[in-house]
Amino acid sequence: MAESSAPISVALVDDQPLFRAGIRMLVESQSDMLLAWEAEDGVQAVALAADQPPDVVLMDLRMPVMDGVTATRNIWDAAARDGAEKPKIIALTTFNRDQAVVEAVQAGASGYLLKSAEPEFLLAAIRTVHSGYSVIAPGSVHDLFQHAARTVPVAGPDLSVLDPLSVRERDVFLLAAKGLSNSAMAESLFVSEATVKTHLRSVLTKLGVGTRLQLVSFAYEHRLLG
Repeated sequence: MAESSAPISVALVDDQPLFRAGIRMLVESQSDMLLAWEAEDGVQAVALAADQPPDVVLMDLRMPVMDGVTATRNIWDAAARDGAEKPKIIALTTFNRDQAVVEAVQAGASGYLLKSAEPEFLLAAIRTVHSGYSVIAPGSVHDLFQHAARTVPVAGPDLSVLDPLSVRERDVFLLAAKGLSNSAMAESLFVSEATVKTHLRSVLTKLGVGTRLQLVSFAYEHRLLG
């Protein structure tokens, strides 16, 4: 399939001018990207995202006026309300085990990166998220969500949340929550990848989650992975 010739429009939200300057130069050095706009807090970001929707937003989580989690949630809510396409959002954090990362994923972020990430990794993450996939900082995403789940006061597995799913959809849910790819799930369930994709879309819709990362978070939040 031929790639689109249109550059990826990237928005940057961070309260540190020096950090923004570095990312700006990095993005503008790429022939397949352009910098749509910059914002120094979440309030500016929400307004700009509504007026000039970008393809990908790099969203700092710790900012004055409005933090990145709240801004992510507001951007997604506004897009849903207006029937517009939701931008892909990459949360930027200083710490690998940051509770705000979990909250950002639950709010709609397609992944997260450490602010200390190598430039090549950041650029690859932008392209990956733009293509419809999730990205995470090096390390185990399961460790992150396990750590966060320990703060949730649930006595045991809450299986009732899976009641809307069919038996096969439950199989797909559990395999996706464990991090298996579509091809691996198809092989495990002896079905085609197209069938897996259909079941996965249905699972996300029925559970009210927008991304595969949200699905993983949902599984840990309800103690469904042990």
